[in-house]
Amino acid sequence: MSTPRALPVGDHALLVELGTGEETEAFHAELLRRRAEGTLPGVREIVPAARTVLLDGLDDPGHFAEHLAGWEIPPLTPGVRSAVELPVRYDGPDLAVVAELWGVHPDDVGRIHSAAVFRVAFCGFAPGFGYLTGLGERYAVPRRETPRTAVPAGAVALAGAYTGVYPRSSPGGWQLIGSTDAVLWDHARVPAALLTPGTRVRFVPEGL
Repeated sequence: MSTPRALPVGDHALLVELGTGEETEAFHAELLRRRAEGTLPGVREIVPAARTVLLDGLDDPGHFAEHLAGWEIPPLTPGVRSAVELPVRYDGPDLAVVAELWGVHPDDVGRIHSAAVFRVAFCGFAPGFGYLTGLGERYAVPRRETPRTAVPAGAVALAGAYTGVYPRSSPGGWQLIGSTDAVLWDHARVPAALLTPGTRVRFVPEGL
């Protein structure tokens, strides 16, 4: 694993840059582990992204950066935690396009996708929208050349090596392979987002 690069952000935050998405997820997992066991003092907020993690609420960011340089960060492992299960119908309008890109029959897309265990790497785009890793680069697909003006809530979609589920209707250019009735964002729920960074996710196919 490459050495994390810590950059100061204001007076009380650090932006930690990692070399790859996998390293970023491993670093984020280590932060969560240390916070859970009480050995990560003084960090108010942890915000992962594709290649960075923002640490906010630090009393002395410089001291924390020096301490961070000595960390040994183990590679990410599947672990034994249970995963959030999302029932999905593999009925998306881009199913045939994805099948052609993968070199498989459209019926195989759901089987391949649902066989993976995903992890929410980070969130963004819209409240409740998680960027899920788990398929790997072998199944990476490009975004649509022409984005849709409206993607329905619950649409299960692919872009690059990520899977995402649209929490509400919005424009979008991801390849739509399925749909779910799961509620991704609910103000009455704590937390409101069903999928938060670090959460493991499995898609459970309906009708396969």
